[in-house]
Amino acid sequence: MYKNELYIGGKWLPSASGERFDVLNPADETVITSVASASVQEAISAVDAASEAAFAWSKKSPRARGEVLRKAYELMTARLDEFARLITLENGKAGADARGEAAYAAEFFRWFSEEAVRIEGSVSMAPSSGARILVQHRAAGVAVLVTPWNYPAAMGTRKIAPALAAGCTVVIKPASETPLTMLALMPLLEEAGVPPGVVNVVPSKTSGAVVDAMLHDPRVRVVSFTGSTSVGQKLLHAAADRVLKPAMELGGNAPVIVFEDADIEQAVAGTMLAKMRNLGEACTAANRIYVHRSVAETFTSKLTSEFSKLRVGNGLDPDVDVGPLVNAGARNSVSRFVDDAVAKGAELKLGGVVPEGPGHFYPPTVLFDVPQNADCVAGEIFGPVAAIQVFDDEDDVVSRANDTDYGLAGYVFTSDLKRGLRVSERLEVGMVGLNRGLLSDPAAPFGGVKLSGLGREGGKEGIREFLETQYISTEW
Repeated sequence: MYKNELYIGGKWLPSASGERFDVLNPADETVITSVASASVQEAISAVDAASEAAFAWSKKSPRARGEVLRKAYELMTARLDEFARLITLENGKAGADARGEAAYAAEFFRWFSEEAVRIEGSVSMAPSSGARILVQHRAAGVAVLVTPWNYPAAMGTRKIAPALAAGCTVVIKPASETPLTMLALMPLLEEAGVPPGVVNVVPSKTSGAVVDAMLHDPRVRVVSFTGSTSVGQKLLHAAADRVLKPAMELGGNAPVIVFEDADIEQAVAGTMLAKMRNLGEACTAANRIYVHRSVAETFTSKLTSEFSKLRVGNGLDPDVDVGPLVNAGARNSVSRFVDDAVAKGAELKLGGVVPEGPGHFYPPTVLFDVPQNADCVAGEIFGPVAAIQVFDDEDDVVSRANDTDYGLAGYVFTSDLKRGLRVSERLEVGMVGLNRGLLSDPAAPFGGVKLSGLGREGGKEGIREFLETQYISTEW
């Protein structure tokens, strides 16, 4: 029923050692299936396949590559329900959220099908010598893509699509918690016309060794990673050994700032999106919610009311809004953050108690007047917890918002456009939602500053991570 072998060179292969690992349903902790676990040797075999396919794929016309990606978009759009169900099974997110991810994932194929034909060069005359300067952008080469468990479809397509549009071939190492969605995508890519070896998938329970071996292979020229900052730093060290082109989308600690003149209904709705999309298991999720003192009680009351309406349960149930967290470790981490904040003086408005029974569930939780020394202020909660703090002054709240090593996303709510833009520009983040709680868009550059990463995904910028610039000097 499930694709659960290695996908190398267009073939489904078991692990030579027979090693496998279980994929669990986080809603009931049952085993969905077992998946072949790639060894270092099999990861290198995937690089072999990608390298052998690289020249022919890079020499296809941009239009031909774009048509393949467009076909992939059409096929995936026709199968959104199928992919959504699989996302829910292995990740746990509620059905509507999973379907939203599937649609978002498909859109990257459409966007980059159009960007494939817009890789432009230039011809100019050198001012001093009169020689001609020809500049072109070429496929960088084999790319290793390492994707996380929180968006098992979208984080893959957000990397695969620009890489293929640029003319690169790829090896994907999906998260061990959620490899099934990416494996299920392979027959669809075959049907769309992706040749054998252009895309390879190597799930593995020995992720560190497998990825490290690929990054030290001289044929690999790009590494694109989405995940924690600590793992990203290790990959950057490995990439430095061969001076690989890195694209890193790492952790976040997103502030939400609600000013006294904000439309409170809009701010609550936007905060709900920023906090509860994907159950808070997103690097862009609202982590620190700063509300002006004059509207803090009203905002908190309305947000708590909205949180209380959310229904918790198995994401396959169409009436459920909030599914389980991905595993027990994630749930325990969220619980520790909440217990720490309450112990240090935060007021628990809602939730905060781990339910009994199977499944990695944690209830929607609202904390008010969270002290600055609470662990959740500095750490990424990655769960359904709204941690609210109060502020009085614009300069103070901007300073507090920027007082973090991370800089991925931020959110600002105000009816004063001048102030909104001013504060947005002062925030040390790569992306700002101004009176909006939803940032991600395939047509926009996604990425952060500081410890939140390097490079951008999506938008016109996303394809550049997979291109190298070549300059030719000539005369005629």
